[in-house]
Amino acid sequence: MGHTARVSAVVWIAAVSLAAWVWLSLCQGFFWRTDVRLPPRREPREWPRVCVVVPARDEAAVLPASLPTLLAQDYPGHAEVFLVDDGSSDGTGHLARELARRHGGLPLTVASPGEPPAGWTGKLWAVRHGIALARARGPEYLLLTDADIAHAPDSLRELVAAARTGGFDVVSQMARLRVESLWERLVVPAFVYFFAQLYPFRRIGRRGGRTAAAAGGCVLLRAEAAERARIPDSIRHAVIDDVALARAVKRTGGRIWLGLAERVDSVRPYPGLHDLWRMVSRSAYAQLRHSPLLLGGTVLGLVLVYLVPPLALAVGWAAGDPAAALLGGLAWLVMTGTYLPMLRYYRQPWWLAPLLPFTAFLYLLMTVDSAVQHHRGRGAAWKGRTYARPDTVTDEG
Repeated sequence: MGHTARVSAVVWIAAVSLAAWVWLSLCQGFFWRTDVRLPPRREPREWPRVCVVVPARDEAAVLPASLPTLLAQDYPGHAEVFLVDDGSSDGTGHLARELARRHGGLPLTVASPGEPPAGWTGKLWAVRHGIALARARGPEYLLLTDADIAHAPDSLRELVAAARTGGFDVVSQMARLRVESLWERLVVPAFVYFFAQLYPFRRIGRRGGRTAAAAGGCVLLRAEAAERARIPDSIRHAVIDDVALARAVKRTGGRIWLGLAERVDSVRPYPGLHDLWRMVSRSAYAQLRHSPLLLGGTVLGLVLVYLVPPLALAVGWAAGDPAAALLGGLAWLVMTGTYLPMLRYYRQPWWLAPLLPFTAFLYLLMTVDSAVQHHRGRGAAWKGRTYARPDTVTDEG
């Protein structure tokens, strides 16, 4: 009787997992599709003035592969680049000036704002300084891009044309991250897949929709919308600043668009599991608003959605329960099918798709570790700085 009850419980749990996957695949904005690219666009008669703001802290290792691509932008209007050196100790600012002297192209200004005051993250303090310098030039658009992002020569042109054509206040592209090492192959495509599951791209661009997100590596922002939303002052303490920026713009009536990039790439390597672990865990608990309740729900959700299918298949097979094995196998099959488009986008082999439960388990551990590090006072640590949760920061107006 006990054996039957245990197997029946496995069947019911597997059935719930399968139902969850059917709902996710059909009702969560078709998050698994990878065809959300730059929307249809036409070139404007007059190209607006654009200022590019690049916050950079200890980026000398990646700057030679990224900054020259910004300086070489083939943009018909006036554009210039502001690189804000956020207290680097590796000569980032000096290297930036040397690269500009060597490669030429768009005008480059290198500046440093000093250490951020209490209540500000270093990146957003640097962005604030860069936007202040840019506003003196009277730009219609600001391109906020990270120091590890390489742009194709027509990237700025395509972003501006898309924003003008669609009437968007934000046009953001999720840069294609580097996928070369074994751990990058296992973890990186899943990172973008999970992000799209949380913030389905199709819903973000929908007029009147509530979903808001951006990808911080490449954000074209209308300057007027930035002023209206008080960017970056209104989000100065945000660790996940790209999502916070999108929400602020949408909350003040702006239209936003987010999709996958075709010719915008991150050149930052994450060769080992430790590097990827740190990337995810530094902000995972902040994504959950530092809530133990949300953390518990997330862990249970990851177990039910990603770990139950292979476990139900294994238990059903071992216990001679075809119903549990069938339900678990079907859920795993649906999961695998939804992951295949992202693997194709990253040009990775199909056999990585059935390994998604293993990757999800790693993300579960990273999320728990993020909470543990936070409660030890080491949460949201990045490049020598540790940030407090927002409600512990004094509001300086």
